[in-house]
Amino acid sequence: MPVIDKRVGNILIWLLLLTAPFWLVGLGGYVELGTRVVIYALAAMALNFLLGYTGVLSFGHAAYFGLGGYGTAMTIKFLYPSTPLALLVGVAVATVAAGLIGLLIVRLRGVYFAMVTIAFGQVFYFIAFKWSSVTGGDDGLSAWQRQPIDLGVATLDILGNNKALYYFVLAVFAVCVGAMAFLLRSPFGRTLMAIRENERRARFLGIPIDRHIWFSWVISCFFVSVAGGLYALLSDFIDPRAIRWDQSGNFVIMAVLGGMRSYWGPLIGAAIFLVLQDYISSHTENWMSFVGLFFVLIVLFFPRGVLGLIKRKNVS
Repeated sequence: MPVIDKRVGNILIWLLLLTAPFWLVGLGGYVELGTRVVIYALAAMALNFLLGYTGVLSFGHAAYFGLGGYGTAMTIKFLYPSTPLALLVGVAVATVAAGLIGLLIVRLRGVYFAMVTIAFGQVFYFIAFKWSSVTGGDDGLSAWQRQPIDLGVATLDILGNNKALYYFVLAVFAVCVGAMAFLLRSPFGRTLMAIRENERRARFLGIPIDRHIWFSWVISCFFVSVAGGLYALLSDFIDPRAIRWDQSGNFVIMAVLGGMRSYWGPLIGAAIFLVLQDYISSHTENWMSFVGLFFVLIVLFFPRGVLGLIKRKNVS
């Protein structure tokens, strides 16, 4: 069979995303599930920018996902009730924190880098857990809600309209994945891939390795913080579980499940993970065991993920 043209695949993916609120309901799903898939897909694609294209594994991305969410929620609750402003503040706080921490860990490699990202992530987790007077502690930060968005000529009411919220999230997702695609096609993106393939050779070519890894880390955390802000808006709620290390593990699972060296792989992985979670958890409390078994089978027999399997079938 001939290889499916990438443009055709891109068009198909965007058509499915644009029409998801309609066919999801027809298949027995619900619009909020589609919104969650888009949000987690953005988080997994952000992680994949660092993991799949730079070759650096982080288990601490949930920290910046959670910071984006807490920053968004606290801006609306304590500062000013504006959804765009809240997102901007949440993303800014998380990105600055990522930049500062990146300066401390950028020289580390392999398991040492991954372990230190977990350690810093747990610091943020315990701050959110213990500082109950501000963050709400284990009960989470509630008693706030997302606000309608004034577009000048019209107002997008995302308060109780699940479809309007979905398309707002999808618009933010489109801007973010478009920016990531532009960066990956640029000389900067090609340099990241060179570092992934052979760091020593890239260093011999005169590439400032640590600087590029720091930029990749900050960019990745920037996009994952956008996903965190959207996650908080989805439920009008955020709690420390959004920052916990196992949330970072979920992002890694999604990226690997779909195919971490393919652009749309994390989107497919997020969709599979969340749909399985939603379906199996409605039948048993041990849903993670089934998802974990599925993940192990994918890693053992299809190491390039689901999208890699599809590409291989198209080539054969």
